Amino acid sequence: MNQIAQTSAPQAEPPYLRGLNPPQREAVLTTDGPVLIIAGAGTGKTAALTARLAHLIFTKKAWPSEILSVTFTNKAAREMRERVGRLVGDAVEGMPWLGTFHAIAAKMLRRHAELVGLQSNFTILDTDDQLRLLKQLILAADIDEKRFPTRSLAGLIDQWKNKGLVPADIDAGESERYANGRGGELYQQYQARLIALNACDFGDLLLHMLVILKTHRDVLAQYQQRFKYIMVDEYQDTNSSQYLWLRLLAQERKNIACVGDDDQSIYSWRGAQVENILKFERDFPGAKVIRLEQNYRSTPHILGAASGVIANNGGRLGKQLWTERDVGEKVKVIGVWDGPEEARRVGEEIDIVRRSGKSLDEVAILVRAQHQTREFEDRFIAIGMPYKIVGGFRFYERAEIRDALAYLRVVNQPADDLAFERIVNVPKRGLGDKAVARIHQLARATGTPLTTAAARILDTDELTGAAKKSLGRLVGDIARWRDMATSLPHAELARQLLDESGYTAMYQAEKSVEATGRLENLSELVRAMEEYDSLGAFLEHVSLVMDNEGGAQDPQVTIMTIHAAKGLEYDTVFLVGWEEGLFPSQRSLDEGGVKSLEEERRLAYVAITRARRLAVIIHAANRRIYGQWNSSIPSRFVAELPAEHIDTETTMSGGASLWQANWSDRADPFADVARGTGRGPGWQRASGTGSTFSTKPARVVESRSSAISLGNKGRDDLSLGMRVFHQKFGYGLIAEIEGNKLEIDFEQSGRKRVMDSFVTLTP
Repeated sequence: MNQIAQTSAPQAEPPYLRGLNPPQREAVLTTDGPVLIIAGAGTGKTAALTARLAHLIFTKKAWPSEILSVTFTNKAAREMRERVGRLVGDAVEGMPWLGTFHAIAAKMLRRHAELVGLQSNFTILDTDDQLRLLKQLILAADIDEKRFPTRSLAGLIDQWKNKGLVPADIDAGESERYANGRGGELYQQYQARLIALNACDFGDLLLHMLVILKTHRDVLAQYQQRFKYIMVDEYQDTNSSQYLWLRLLAQERKNIACVGDDDQSIYSWRGAQVENILKFERDFPGAKVIRLEQNYRSTPHILGAASGVIANNGGRLGKQLWTERDVGEKVKVIGVWDGPEEARRVGEEIDIVRRSGKSLDEVAILVRAQHQTREFEDRFIAIGMPYKIVGGFRFYERAEIRDALAYLRVVNQPADDLAFERIVNVPKRGLGDKAVARIHQLARATGTPLTTAAARILDTDELTGAAKKSLGRLVGDIARWRDMATSLPHAELARQLLDESGYTAMYQAEKSVEATGRLENLSELVRAMEEYDSLGAFLEHVSLVMDNEGGAQDPQVTIMTIHAAKGLEYDTVFLVGWEEGLFPSQRSLDEGGVKSLEEERRLAYVAITRARRLAVIIHAANRRIYGQWNSSIPSRFVAELPAEHIDTETTMSGGASLWQANWSDRADPFADVARGTGRGPGWQRASGTGSTFSTKPARVVESRSSAISLGNKGRDDLSLGMRVFHQKFGYGLIAEIEGNKLEIDFEQSGRKRVMDSFVTLTP
């Protein structure tokens, strides 16, 4: 009887496995050893990650307190906790180590603060406090803060901390990046001051714990034993400090599962290193690699277009997205004449979407740079299209725009006290609260505007020498700008005003990504002014725009940058400004070369895959900058779109043909060069030259009436080695020819890529 086999009823499948596809199930059930889950866009990685956490708890492989689960945002951590809670109930309350990198590191650091000279009740400084402390150190070191701004030092220290570098690690080369070699010294002083204050900044949370784990093996061993399993979301976005921290914690058990997509690594500017995910198998030999490739978001045409673009990047882990959804519409590629027509066309297309009964909440416009939003905002207000800006302020609400407008308002209207208050000490002029209070007091006593009171107070002894001198200079400048306003075009007045006030120089000195964006916004503001007859007319327009808020509860079109759109999805997505120099960003290419080009391409991949049903890509032949029309060529990413997944249209308003461009010709040699895969047929190189393809396109100034052709047929009178003249770049020799596109070695400007219609032959 004892030999009789006993059978048991089959157990029901756990609820967290229901609905998962085979690769997702594999990601959930492969618990031991290192696992890399390559999750393409829209492939349900959150569902797999949540189910994996539930599985570890449900099968009692670990207590909730023995699992380290790291996310990048508080929102992602909350969502993870809520999802797991629905699957495993109250057990989720016992997960103290589920959170962001900084939140978990802070919890650890409070337990071991004394090992780095802190007390457990240390303060975490915000950005303002950090800048205030750094400025004190800069002034004490007798460094000119105008030449070497505090924000530049703060950004540099943040970079060092993201790389896991303590002051002792900063060599002479790194130190040279601030104040002629004073960077390392100030970093050391800053860290010492933080310890004295029993404080740290956000970068210190991970950096201090990294130091503790490296130098106190007993602490490291404690956490290695505590965490039976480690899970990391968005691994492609980790910086060096986060990577080193995770690798230390996982070395003992090696039960680490990282979820990420190398094709969506787009945050190098804040320290993220795509190399971390690319070398996972080298860091953890024998790692299991699982690819989530079934997309639940987008149509086959959208996935095909995105895959065709990203395939041009090298060094990828590789995957092939597919979907069971209906084929849907092809990706639209539309060429327009200029920026204003781009905004008009997008407005018309969105109106078609709205009339079809679809909600505006499911429509998004994605831009590469913040300054691009201005044209769409103005257009939408004019036609009554409700919209919202995500991840930033509306154009005219941004701080730098408000400052610039305040200067213009003071020039236009002397009695505008609010505007004067805003600019009196911006940029810093040494006019503190007391000085401004005295001006207010005199204005009230005499019943005059602040600008008048400021001029009068100069004739008294109310202000000290430095403040008096600064105020006198400002009062004189305002008077001079008012005189100039009677004869100078208002856009040119704005340019001079921003330069002469020191406002432009303030951001130029910062040398940060944020400062560069602010300068781009100021340039766009000046460009916008050119469309109005007078300064007063423009300021009136701005007032109407600022007053047009609309009902927040109504459906609205979403406008945002591609960076801000990561993780989001919409039925219809408009991808605008796909031109060389704008996207890919010329600044990024200049600073990072091929590495930056590949990140720009990953941005294109992210942008396309935000769309569920329809993606519309638009490029313009002209962009107006400082009153002149700059001709543009379509982004190289347009040439990389597979022909079978796109419909192209190149028209002006009214449907007339604009360009003789044949984007369906996929044998275009420029596409090969842009991809970095070769020169292609028809590409010539000047004999004896060793130059390589330049990623910097020409930004050629031409009039609106110029005939522009983007076809492949070139001029018959040009050949390699010829000397030519270009009105912007000067004289140069033709180094390479591809159809109607030339690469020229200019005598003064270096290698440039230009259209042949913009050069003339010279003796």
